[in-house]
Amino acid sequence: MDDVIILGAGIVGVATGIHLLRRGRGVTLIDKKEPGRETSFGNAGIIQREGVRPHPFPRDLQTLAQVGLHLSTAARYEPLALPRLAPPLLRYWWESSPEHYRRVVENYAPLIGRSILAHADLIAEAGPDAEKLVARKGWYLAFRSHDRLEREIAKAETDRTRFGIGFEVMDWPELKAAEPHLRGGLVGAIHWTDPWTVRDPGALVTAYFRLFERLGGKFVRGAAGKLEREDAGWSASVEGQRHRAKQAVIALGPWAPDVLEPLGYRLPLFVKRGYHMHYRAPEGVALEHVLLDPEVGYAMAPMAQGIRITTGAEFAMRDAAPTPIQLGKAEKAAREIFPLGERIDGQPWKGARPCTPDMMPIIGKAPRHEGLYAGIGHAHHGFTLGPATGELLAQAMTGEPTAIDIHPFRMERFLGG
Repeated sequence: MDDVIILGAGIVGVATGIHLLRRGRGVTLIDKKEPGRETSFGNAGIIQREGVRPHPFPRDLQTLAQVGLHLSTAARYEPLALPRLAPPLLRYWWESSPEHYRRVVENYAPLIGRSILAHADLIAEAGPDAEKLVARKGWYLAFRSHDRLEREIAKAETDRTRFGIGFEVMDWPELKAAEPHLRGGLVGAIHWTDPWTVRDPGALVTAYFRLFERLGGKFVRGAAGKLEREDAGWSASVEGQRHRAKQAVIALGPWAPDVLEPLGYRLPLFVKRGYHMHYRAPEGVALEHVLLDPEVGYAMAPMAQGIRITTGAEFAMRDAAPTPIQLGKAEKAAREIFPLGERIDGQPWKGARPCTPDMMPIIGKAPRHEGLYAGIGHAHHGFTLGPATGELLAQAMTGEPTAIDIHPFRMERFLGG
C-alpha cells in the first residue's frame, strides 16, 4: 500500500505529488491521459503574480446585455445549459457583489502571492527543461480606449499599495516600441512586471512530471474507477487493478464531481470552457510579450507552437460538443492589431476551467472522510496556482503548518459546515 494516491495528473496533481515525495511519502499518480494534457495545457502561459482579483460575474447592464445577446467575445453561454448552470451562476453573481468581492480579494491575495515562489522552486529543481520555457519580463494588458485604461490604472495603483504588485504604464508610442509589429488601434497598456510567462505550458508540466518520477513517484495511466474507502485507507481501480493508499487526493479539475458526488459531496462547481488556436507569424514578424485585449476578450501569446490565441469564458456543460464561436471573433479582433498568419492547428483546442461560485479554489481536507483531500476549482488561475496548491496540500497532509492560512479555501464553505 502506498502512502498517497492522487487522481488527476494536471499541474495540481503533479505538484502535490512532488511535495509529498519530498516529505518521504510514497505516491501513485493516476490519470486517463499523459500528465498536463488537459486544462493545464491550454492557457496563455502566464504565472499571474498580479492576479489578486479573480474574475467576478459582470454586474453592469451593458456587459450583461452583450453577453445575453451573444455579442460578447469575452463570454458566451449555451441556452440549453442554463437550467443546470443557473444555481451556481446565481451564487457566482451574489459573491461578485462589491462587499463580498472585497473579502474574496483579501483571502485570494496571499494565495496568489505564493505563485511565483512555488513555481520558482519547482523550476529550479526540474532543471534546464523547465528553465528554457520561462520568460521573466511580465505581460501587457492593452487597451483600445483611454477611459478603460485610466480605470484599470486606478485599480492597479490600489493593488500596488495593498499587495505590492508591480506595474508600469505604457502609452501607445512606448507600446509600439516594445512590440513594433502592432498595427495600431491601441492607446496604451499596463505592463505587469512581476509575472512570468511560459512558452509551452504543457511542456512545463511535463518537466515537473519528470521531476516527480526522478523523486520516485509512480504514474498509472488509465481512467480511475470509483474511489472507495477501504480499511484504513483508500482504493481506486484502473483497468481492473486496485491501487491502495492511506490517503487520497482529488485533483481532477472539472472531472472532480465524478468522484466526489458518489462520496456524498455535492458542490456547486461549474465550468468555463475555453478554446485556443495557433497561428504562424509572417516572416520577420514576432510577438515578444503576452498581450491581453480585455475590451474584446482574448489573449495573444508567443508560444513554441506559434502565436496562440486563447478565448474568454463559455458557460456550457463540460462534455457538450465544441462551439468555438468566440475564437472566430477573437481572431478577427486580433488581426486588427497584429499581422497574424494562417492557422496551424487542424481544429481548435477546447478545455474546461473548473470554477467555484466564490471564485476561490477548494484546498484541503474533505470534512466527512479521513485521509481524503482535494485541490480543485482554480478557474482561470489553475496554471498559476498549481504548485502553490500542491505545496499547501502536502503541508496539510503531513501535519506541517501551511505557508498561508488555508481556512478560506476549505470545502465546508459549500456544505453548510
